[in-house]
Amino acid sequence: MNKEYIEQRDGTYRIVGTRVSLDSIVYAFLRGTSPESIQRSFPSLTLEQIYGAIAYYLAHQEEVNQYLLDGEAEFETLRLALREARPDWYEKLDRARREALTSHS
Repeated sequence: MNKEYIEQRDGTYRIVGTRVSLDSIVYAFLRGTSPESIQRSFPSLTLEQIYGAIAYYLAHQEEVNQYLLDGEAEFETLRLALREARPDWYEKLDRARREALTSHS
């Protein structure tokens, strides 16, 4: 019997029948989080689904790693575009961060 745990939907990998992304499970797994701890973060998933997602990742590591890298690059592109579109807002944010750091020193 072959059971599917991962599906591709709208350009993303998801746990079958859920809105939980494979990214979420893989990043937690790569940080060394146990499947049981991952389940506490995603109580809608069963332990079987989490192990299935990890097994899928391990069986398709090269493909999934490239997918994750592409997603990170897309996020960075969007982040830079927003920074360019709203330089005044980001300057205020940067100033607030600097002030927060110096006030805690």
